Amino acid sequence: MVYKVIGLMSGSSLDGLDIVYVHLQEGVSSIKDSPRKWEFSILHAACYPYSKEWRDKLAGARDLRAGEYLLLHTAYGQYLGEQVQHFIEEHQLHYQVHLIASHGHTTFHSPENNMTAQLGDGAALAARTGINVVSDLRAMDVALGGQGAPIVPVGEKLLLQDYAYFLNLGGIANVSVHGADRTAGGGFAAFDVCPANRVLNELAKRTGKEYDDNGALAAGGKVDEELLGRLNALPYYDKPYPKSLANEFGTETVLPMVRKAMDGGAAHPGVVDSAGLSVGDALRTYVEHIAIQVRRAVEEMGPGRMLITGGGAHNGFLIGRLQELLTPLGIEVVVPDRQLVDYKEALVMALIGVLRWREENTVFASVTGASRDSIGGAVWIGQE
Repeated sequence: MVYKVIGLMSGSSLDGLDIVYVHLQEGVSSIKDSPRKWEFSILHAACYPYSKEWRDKLAGARDLRAGEYLLLHTAYGQYLGEQVQHFIEEHQLHYQVHLIASHGHTTFHSPENNMTAQLGDGAALAARTGINVVSDLRAMDVALGGQGAPIVPVGEKLLLQDYAYFLNLGGIANVSVHGADRTAGGGFAAFDVCPANRVLNELAKRTGKEYDDNGALAAGGKVDEELLGRLNALPYYDKPYPKSLANEFGTETVLPMVRKAMDGGAAHPGVVDSAGLSVGDALRTYVEHIAIQVRRAVEEMGPGRMLITGGGAHNGFLIGRLQELLTPLGIEVVVPDRQLVDYKEALVMALIGVLRWREENTVFASVTGASRDSIGGAVWIGQE
């Protein structure tokens, strides 16, 4: 059977809503003893940028009172429905979509308290579109003691079986590692590495740009070794996987460290008269931090091919630094076509929706540390 699905993804970088319309069909793996492989075709894809109003609403959601937060949850579900309806109209997909799989927008993520929360009411989305919806994709895993993240590895395992490593450079950089000889947890591991675009983009905004195009600003800067050392010494990086990061690690822990170094040289204790780092130096230092942490995450796991996706895959300077640090480890960096770079996560959300509909596992305990594998997602019947 061919499943015709819309997948929705809103990442921590707040650049916009990713929407894909895909056809998914279960196939046969070409690799001996591997799970069945799903075939996919991305027929249409779009990123609808958030207005300043919506960007501010999503960024400020954690500071709302409970009632206000729930109203935003419903309003964002309605917004998602409106965007899906626009997408359907734009691509003439009326009466063709079997299912919508929505990740929502993560606001609170506290797995140590068995809690995660994504804005975007699935019921509102289903009611608005009249199409069946799967949402709340992380909640079951977190309830079972897991990290609830990363959530994408199930898609990598079933859709893209030709790679040993998968690196997503989104608001947060996360990595998946495949191969029984690579990990201590049975051959499959995935975890958040460090904040990425959420920090880089905020630094670039100091120059009036939304992002550092192709890493040009970073390429013209110099590494500040003192700041780099402080970043690399953050306790999170010494934790074993499974582990995951909340968005505020980047905004409330990392960014203040970098800004402090920019606004008076405070990365250098005792140097009171320092002018501070330039934007280029701050970006160059943070690119180096990302590259070092990615290398550190995989340096004991052996050679193989690494597929890199997410907005950071368009940052040529960052990709170049990753190649320089990973090639000596026997790891080949591969940046695929632009469609897969930009929409892999939305594609995987679509697959997770299908797996949930079929009542098959969507999250692996070996990845998240949960007590067992689980079938995650709430189902909302939008069709009459």
